[in-house]
Amino acid sequence: MFSTYEQTLDYLYTNLPMFQRVGAVAFKKDLTNTLALCEALGNPQQKFKSIHVAGTNGKGSTAHMLASILQSAGYKTGLYTSPHLKSFTERIRINGQEVSQAFVVDFVNRIQPHIDRIKPSFFEITVVMAFDYFAQQQVDIAVIEVGLGGRLDSTNVITPEVSVITNIGFDHMDMLGDTLPKIAFEKAGIIKQRIPVVISERQEEVAQVFEDKAKLEQAPILFTDKPVTISQHGNSIKVNAVFQDQRIEFDFPLLGSYQQKNIAGVLTALECLTDRGFSISKEQVCDGMQ
Repeated sequence: MFSTYEQTLDYLYTNLPMFQRVGAVAFKKDLTNTLALCEALGNPQQKFKSIHVAGTNGKGSTAHMLASILQSAGYKTGLYTSPHLKSFTERIRINGQEVSQAFVVDFVNRIQPHIDRIKPSFFEITVVMAFDYFAQQQVDIAVIEVGLGGRLDSTNVITPEVSVITNIGFDHMDMLGDTLPKIAFEKAGIIKQRIPVVISERQEEVAQVFEDKAKLEQAPILFTDKPVTISQHGNSIKVNAVFQDQRIEFDFPLLGSYQQKNIAGVLTALECLTDRGFSISKEQVCDGMQ
């Protein structure tokens, strides 16, 4: 049993395979360990609604935008991202508040017998920790960012309300493939049966990969075509866009013209959520984006 947060983190970092430390050997080629851990905890991933976000570039900012807007709309919103920059607890948040150190200690103590039996990776543990926390805290919805790839990523045991795939580029080619279509195939693995998928940027080299997977899963696919314009006024960024056929304008804190595609994908995903019963106004979108 661990009595301190520091002891617990030391155990997680030193005893479990971690991609940042040991590289590709920490990347499991199936979801067996994650599913076994979830089963041991009563399948917490089935106890809350979610959005799944994959891609090469933009998935982190997309996940943060979605979580911020959903929080502004009054929903108790979980957010799982990786890796962390300074503190492990950054990975798991509800309404912007990081998971408590006490929960991390309690969780690891609770599941240590299963860790000894299943021998999961560091990432598999953190994913299931997030699921358990979101289920215990009864979030209305959680935004779940893929760690690496999609098809074999530990997060890919959820059935989301909507999936979002951002830009596809060359990343982790040793594990995901040496061409954009091969990499896109791995990202397309998050597309689920009859669950809508939003593609933030139509890239002709990989569009067919997503279309084929969506057709196989009978999943509605939306290549976002929303008009989004970004202009800089001094130190601030102004965004003009359309949400539910209404013109919206807001100040935006993230620099970079590439955010146009991410913003368009976020707005399309939010419209999918409203089709599935969520209530999100244009004012709440603007508030969350700012």
